[in-house]
This record gives sequence, C-alpha cells and structure tokens, in this order.
Amino acid sequence: MWSRLAVLVVAAGAFWLTYVVAKAWLDEALAWIDGHLQFALSRDVTEAIRQAGAVSVAASIGGWLLLQGFRRIKVAEAEFAPARTGDASPAVESAQRRTIPRQLPSAPQRFAGRSAELAMLTDALDHATRAGMTVVISAIGGAGGIGKTSLALRWARQHLDRFPDGQLLVDLRGFAPTGEPMSVAEAVRGFLYALGEDPTKLPPDLDTQIGLYRSLVEDRRMLIVLDNARDPAQVVPLLPGGPRCTVLITSRRRLAGLATQHGAQLVDLAPLSEPEARQLLANHLGEERLRAEPEAVAVLLAMCGGLPLALSIVAARVIAHPALPLSGLADELADLRTRLEGFDAGEIPLHLESVFSWSYQALTDPAAEMFGLIGLAPGPDISLPAAAELAGLPPARARLLLRELETAHLVEQQVAGRHRMHDLLRLYATKQARENLSDSNREEALRRVIDFYRHTAHRAERLLDPHRHPVGIDAPAPGCHPLPLADPAEAVAWLEAEHANLMAAQQLAAELGMHDLAWQLAWCLDTFHYRRGHLREWRAVWQTGLESARQVGDPAVISLAHRLLGDANLNLDDHEEALAQLTRSLQVAQDAGDLSAQAHAHRILTWANGRAGKDQAAHRHATKALQLYRELGLRVREAAMLNAVGWFEARLGDYAQAQAHCEAALALCRQHDYRVGEANTLASLGYVAQHTGRPDDALTHYHAALALFRGLNSVYYQANALDRLGQVHAAAGRADQAREVWAQAIRLYRGKGRPVDADRVQKQLDDLG
Repeated sequence: MWSRLAVLVVAAGAFWLTYVVAKAWLDEALAWIDGHLQFALSRDVTEAIRQAGAVSVAASIGGWLLLQGFRRIKVAEAEFAPARTGDASPAVESAQRRTIPRQLPSAPQRFAGRSAELAMLTDALDHATRAGMTVVISAIGGAGGIGKTSLALRWARQHLDRFPDGQLLVDLRGFAPTGEPMSVAEAVRGFLYALGEDPTKLPPDLDTQIGLYRSLVEDRRMLIVLDNARDPAQVVPLLPGGPRCTVLITSRRRLAGLATQHGAQLVDLAPLSEPEARQLLANHLGEERLRAEPEAVAVLLAMCGGLPLALSIVAARVIAHPALPLSGLADELADLRTRLEGFDAGEIPLHLESVFSWSYQALTDPAAEMFGLIGLAPGPDISLPAAAELAGLPPARARLLLRELETAHLVEQQVAGRHRMHDLLRLYATKQARENLSDSNREEALRRVIDFYRHTAHRAERLLDPHRHPVGIDAPAPGCHPLPLADPAEAVAWLEAEHANLMAAQQLAAELGMHDLAWQLAWCLDTFHYRRGHLREWRAVWQTGLESARQVGDPAVISLAHRLLGDANLNLDDHEEALAQLTRSLQVAQDAGDLSAQAHAHRILTWANGRAGKDQAAHRHATKALQLYRELGLRVREAAMLNAVGWFEARLGDYAQAQAHCEAALALCRQHDYRVGEANTLASLGYVAQHTGRPDDALTHYHAALALFRGLNSVYYQANALDRLGQVHAAAGRADQAREVWAQAIRLYRGKGRPVDADRVQKQLDDLG
C-alpha cells in the first residue's frame, strides 16, 4: 500500500510540476510539492522505480531541484523589492503589473498629406520587428507650425494595435511660450505614475527612478511619445532599453546626436505640396467653399506656403467670419506689409508670430542676429560666403551660426551649401532685424553683401569676355571679400547658382539708392545673359540699370545703359524698341563727344538694322563702327566689325568681298585669342560657302563655330549654328541629318525665349515631310 501511494505521489508531482510552474503559483505549491517528494524519497525507491518507472522518478527529482532554484530566486527578489519599491504590498505590486497607460490624445481631425513620412515610420517599425533589433526611435523635426505633433499622433493612432501594453506621452516643453523646459526628473516621475507606481514610495534619486522606469517597460510592447523636445540631453534618459518599445520624438531642432548614438531615424518635415495644402484647407472649410472662389484660394495657398499652422489660422479666421468672402482675407495676406500680422486667429496656438518666437528666443544672440540679416538679404537663398559677408564674419564663424539656425529648422539646405527660409519665417526674420538692428548696421550689412555680389560678378564677367571694353568700378567696401574665381567654367557655375540673388541684389541696390552698384551689376551680367539666353532677365536688369544711370547723371553711363537695353530688346525681337534705345544711345554719345560710346552704338545698330531686314543701313553702321574702332586702336572690336562688314556684304550678294573681310577678321581674332569673334566669323564664312556652292566647306565652318560656342557656353549662338547646319543638310538632300540638328535648334530657341526663330525652324521641319 505504501509503495503504491509513493508511486502515485511521485507521478503526480512529476506531471503537476509543469502546471504549477506555468501558473506561477510557486509559493502556494512549494510546500505541497516538497512534502510529497520527501515522502516518496523516504520510502522504498526500488519499489517505486519498478512500479512507476525510472522516467517518472527522475522527472520528479529534477522538478524538486528546479523548485529549489525558484525558491532561491523568490528569496532574492524579496530582498531586492524593498530597495526598488519600498514596502509595497502584494496587492499594490499586482496592480502595477496590470496598469496599461493610455495617454495619447485623439488623432488630429484635420490632416492631409505626409504619406511618405507615415510610411517611413511604419517601415522602421516593421524592419526592427523582423530583425529583432533594439528599441525603434524616430525623431520628427521641422520648423514651428510644420505639423510634427500632428504627424506623430496620426501615425500612433493608426498603429495602436501594435502597442497593446500601453502608450506614454509627455510634452517636454522644449519650446514653450512661458516657463522652462520640463526636467528629466519631472518627465520620469510622470511616466512612473502612469505605470502604476505609488508616488509616496518612489526611490529618492533620479538615476534609480530612471532604472525603475526602464525596468517597468523593458519587456512591454509600448509606444513612448516625447513631444516638443529641446535637445538630446532632455530625451536620452527617457529612452527605454528593451527591444519591444517604439519611441517617437518631435523637436524644432535636428537631433543628429540621437541618430549617431542611438540609431534614431531623422524624419524632417517640409512644407506641404500645393495639392496637400489645398486638401488640408478643404478639410477645414469644405470643398464647396473652395470651389466658389478659386482665385482667392490660389492666393491663400501661395501666402501660406504649405505651412500647416498658417493654413489652420486661415481656416480659423474664415470660420470665425463665415459671411466674409475669401477674397477679402486673400487681399489682406497678399500685402507684404501686413501679411505676418494677418496670421493671427486671436489665440496663442493660432498666432504665427508667437509660434515662431519660441524658436527665435532659443537662439544664441549671434545666431539671432544672423537670422535677422538673412531675412533682409536679397534673393531666395544665400551661400556661406555671402552670409559671411552679410554678417561681417569669417566664413568659419558664419558656418557655425548657419548650422545653429539649421539645427533649429529656421533655415534649410535644399541644395548643399545654400541656405533658405520659408517665406513666412523670412518675414518674421526681417521684422526682428528691423526691430533689433540699427539702421546703419542694416545698411552696412546690405552694402557688404551687394558689393560682394558685384565684385564677384565683375570677376566672372572679365573671365567670360576678357576683350570687352571695361567700365570703371570702385574698390570693394570695407570687409567685402569677393570670390577669386579661377576660370570661365567656375565663373559660369557661380553665375548660374547666384543668378536669382544677383537679380535681387541689383533691384535692392536701386531701391536703397546705391545707383552705381545697380547699373554696374547689370553690366557684370551682360555676357552671361546673352550667352546663356536669359533674354528677359537681360532686359529687366537694364531697365533698372537705365533708371540708376539717369540718377548717376554721367552721359557715358546713360549712353551705355540705353545701348545695352536696346541690345537686350533686339535679342527679344522687339526691333522697334531696340532701334529707339540705340538711337538715343548714339545721340547721347554724340552730344558728349564720346567716340568710344559712338562706336559701340554703331556696332549694336548694325545688328538691329540687320534684324529688321535693313541690310544696307546695317552695312553703313558696321563700316562706321569699324572706322571708329580703328581710330581708337581697339583691335578686338576692329576684328568684330570686319566680320560684321563681311556678313552684310554676303547678305547683299557681294560674296568675294565678304570672303576677304571675314578672312581678315578670322586672322585678327586668332591673333588676339578672341574666341567669340572667331566663332562668329567662322559662322559668317560658313554662310558664304553655303551660298557659293561649297556645302562641304560650309559644314566644316559651321561645325567649328558650333564647337567654339559650346566651349563658351553660348546657348544663344549654338542655336543659330544648328539652324544653319540643318539648312545645308536639307539642301543636300540629307533629311535625317537636317531633322536631327533642327530638332536641337528648336529646343534651344524655345528654351531661351525665341519663339519666332523656333516657329520658323519648325516650319522648315514640317516642309521636309
């Protein structure tokens, strides 16, 4: 009987052990299991083995040993527990284990766009889940009002099922209108309370509290949202260590340290696209309201620049006054003088200046000054050298300040090395500069940067056309350090990158009464404009340049401005205006007895009359210009006018004389390394050969001219050469070759605003069939 009972006890203990352990009822089961095992072992073990089998007994003994291990673990936990939580009762500890915080507010009701950013956050979580990686951290950055918190909450609400153990959220107040940023201690205590810890029994020191917080979330699938962080120091102590948590951080600063030290992915938010911005406005106001006033809606969208906060303020103002038309608000915001004040819906979260100010107030004083100056600077963006000139600082120091502004998302680099601001931030920056910098400091800064543009552009112009008759230009302003451009390729690259800024700098110089700088900037852009085919911009700078020349009052400058404005109009096929400006240029030069200006005016009048189909008049002006240039000893200009005389002789049918003049011009061009003149003269010789039955010579000359024009980056004349190459191919019956070069010519003509020429060549193409 005893042996049978022993067998039953041993077997029951072996199989019951798994159940007891699985249910975690160790304390209650320990005495019962231990007692029966001791009883079984005190009896006849041999009989037990025979009746129950070796496996059952071995399992029972192993289970008993395992329970001794569990007992030691329980004792150790009991010894540790007072240090961790004080004298918490089992009931309190059980409640802590069951606490599931749900701290997320509702998702934003009005949301649009951000599909790419939402996908990035999801992909990061999916990748980490598959790879079994550590905690997933995403840092969402961007300027104030860009929608960082809205994106975080939108994504979080879409993925609640992936965080069954709860969601924690804290506003770290990194950029708050009042008070200091939240301390790490306050944030940790808030999390511990949310996780069910007794506030009266928390460890006294911060490090132990952080350790407790991390212990509580170690193996839980939780989302932790750290909103409005100021810097990594505020965030790092709140990062969990376990691999099952996901952390979303939002900040106005770029938290690059989290990426390098903790593997965070940085998600920087840009303004919404126009369709996304329109959708957000429609979510607020309804599609019917937007369709009723499409023009006003277009203005409102342009004024908001894709900034979600600005769109929300517009919506709030419209909702507050439903009877007023959208056009009234659009007119108010279109006024640059009152635009910033218009983004105010009457409360702090919907007051754009206040939101911007929280970022501005966090800047160091030098960075705040740089921020204001960039708001004043001409053009849509600014390079490091220009910013250094603007601030009157060494480039290394300026770089550090720009980096601080970029980290604060107050400027951005859409193109490496070039910084720009959102239009509304720029208005705010300009206001800060006007309020915090003296008039003299602002004017000195602007003169330095305009002078930097002028002198660097002058260097570029001299590289592009070293044979051009120079103009007098005074020394750089104190503190101005123009770039030492090395060669024509570098000059073109700089002019292309800075073109919009140079245009804006010239306009600003005129507005500030810096008239010498204004007309000289126009002159410095001349060669670049006509070679690159920026014809409308060429005319625009000389319209401003002429007004500044009149303010200067120097007849030589006035004649030059009329002449080059006429040249720009000529290349835009406005022949009547071109002739009027050129005639006025010649008249001013003659009144002043300025032979050089007269020669230049006759030179451009040559081409103006030629464009108008007045070849005889063109030949007369060319001959007069040639005479004056010879008297003045300007050999390069003499070469140019020898070619012009030859060209119009060819146009008039005197091919022999034309050949002689053009060959003389070619020799003089090559003697003086005048490559532009050489290219033009080769094109003239190609024309003569084309019309004297020498197609092979024509092709040779045209191809040589085209190669030179390409080397000079002269898009305007490349199109002309391609046009004439096509004519030679078509006359020789080579339709495919004609189509190929004419197609290239049409693209260049249309791309550079020459529709008349493009249509003419298109007709030639159509005639080929």
